Amino acid sequence: MTQLHPTIARVTERVIARSKDSRAAYLDLMAREADRLGDRAAYGCSNLAHAYAGAENDQPTMAFTKAQNFAIVTAYNDMLSAHQPYGRYPEAMKLYAREVGATAQVAGGVPAMCDGVTQGMDGMELSLFSRDAIAMSTAIAMSHAVFDGMALLGICDKIVPGLVMGALRFGHLPAVFIPSGPMPSGIANKEKQKTRQLYAEGKVGREELLKSEMGSYHSPGTCTFFGTANSNQMMMEMMGLQLPGSSFVSPNTPLRSALTRAAVHRLAQISRKGSDPRPMAQVVDEKAILNACIGLLATGGSTNHAIHLPAMARAAGIQLDWQDLDDLSSAVPLIARVYPNGSGDVNHFHAAGGMGYVIRELVGAGLAHGDILTIADGGMEAYGTEPFLDGSDLVFRAAPAQSGDPEMLRPASDPFQPDGGMRLVKGNLGRATFKTSAVDKERWTIEAPARVFDSQEAVQAAFKAGELNRDVVVVVRFQGPRANGMPELHKLTPPLGILQDKGFKVALVTDGRMSGASGKVPAAIHATPEALSDAAGTPGPLALVQDGDVIRLCAHTGTLEVLADLSGRTPAPAPAPAMGMGRELFAIMRAGADGAEKGGSAMLALGGL
Repeated sequence: MTQLHPTIARVTERVIARSKDSRAAYLDLMAREADRLGDRAAYGCSNLAHAYAGAENDQPTMAFTKAQNFAIVTAYNDMLSAHQPYGRYPEAMKLYAREVGATAQVAGGVPAMCDGVTQGMDGMELSLFSRDAIAMSTAIAMSHAVFDGMALLGICDKIVPGLVMGALRFGHLPAVFIPSGPMPSGIANKEKQKTRQLYAEGKVGREELLKSEMGSYHSPGTCTFFGTANSNQMMMEMMGLQLPGSSFVSPNTPLRSALTRAAVHRLAQISRKGSDPRPMAQVVDEKAILNACIGLLATGGSTNHAIHLPAMARAAGIQLDWQDLDDLSSAVPLIARVYPNGSGDVNHFHAAGGMGYVIRELVGAGLAHGDILTIADGGMEAYGTEPFLDGSDLVFRAAPAQSGDPEMLRPASDPFQPDGGMRLVKGNLGRATFKTSAVDKERWTIEAPARVFDSQEAVQAAFKAGELNRDVVVVVRFQGPRANGMPELHKLTPPLGILQDKGFKVALVTDGRMSGASGKVPAAIHATPEALSDAAGTPGPLALVQDGDVIRLCAHTGTLEVLADLSGRTPAPAPAPAMGMGRELFAIMRAGADGAEKGGSAMLALGGL
């Protein structure tokens, strides 16, 4: 086996050492749960009768045999194009389970909101905490404790992290994630981007913009840009929680159905009653989490995972921070450019070699852990393959030896850039994430006067009034988890991009979120501590910044600082919590949330994780 890169080895050793006690406590809990919940026959007859009552033809198998029973936890709804295909999955999965002498039940559904629908709207303030709601809903589904394994149906932004977090608390069982695949490619990404910018400049109307958007988001399946949803799928393969090559096979195709069938059959093999038990708690270890980080960096994936990865890790007793991501980024080369970082979408990426090519390159170059336990037979080596149909049989062949498109996918020996493009910037304004892979290198350092706002709508108003036509660092504060649930701030991308195109030096500093769909403007995002005062009443430094303060942001040196003395200043008053759209129901989650670097979670913080 190729020797591991020394930086990756060092980060791995550091994470394992830092997590020693918490990981041991987690594994001890999972061992006790396995002993305590090892056999549903320990349940009373009335309990079991309730569990079997709706199973119809499967009742005799469940009640009078030792057959395996699988929980299906589904994020189906037909509001999300990516999740619409899941409506037909459970009935098919029950048939696939019967083929191997097992049964399956929909144990529960979890909420699944679309950030594309709520982008820039009030509902976006529920988005981050929907992840915790999904984790808790997963726990409710699994609390029936009559299952031998978990089949998890989820794809999009907060849904996969939430499913992982919830399922890990039942890690004495095996878990298989089953995707549904991306929609076919629509209009060219450059054409869509051009129409968006023309609309922002007032040169085309809303009807033309809507036609353009619907030409892109047009049918069932995952949106095809490489944002958080598709980054989720990439990470599930890097962690070994999905079948090899299954992320980007289109919905409603024979190959997609064959992969779903194979996933159910594999779950039967790796369950605690199967021939090759592989509990999730053993699959998701420190190396698997770091593989997810490495895949994120190598492919230029969503910066949302700077928040989700620490949260998922905590659910498994693993402590991950942004310094770990920064150090990994210095060693992991960028080998993929997928829209919005490149011109082609995930369908083009898959056709060019996809995840099989990426994983084989990373493991082969000593840039990822090849020795992790996965759900697939053969470990990480199996993930250097891709699925095909040979007649009606599912087969796996070696991924292409050469990239099918060197403008999108390159070998580790000849990357697009030598680092992974996600930097930690820090200083007297706190710690934040800077996604350098999307930004031209000459813009990695910006020093300019600040203009401070408390909402993205205020930024838009100032832009329209011509007040930002100058070198400027736009500060948008009171957007963190405790303030308003940390919504994504993509209303900022078009106006800031226009200012940059006019030749101004422009940067963004915010305690809010941006994702893998973020643009070309240098940005320090997810700033922590956030502006709103913490539980002890201490405000974050962003609350002390004033218009005109010079801010220096530099990805080269990892700097985020205001060139002013903040001592003695009175913090700006926080806006009153917004009401409506159910936001008031999430007040307890805002009040209990910890910082973005820890995952921005009330559930984990208050749960002692």
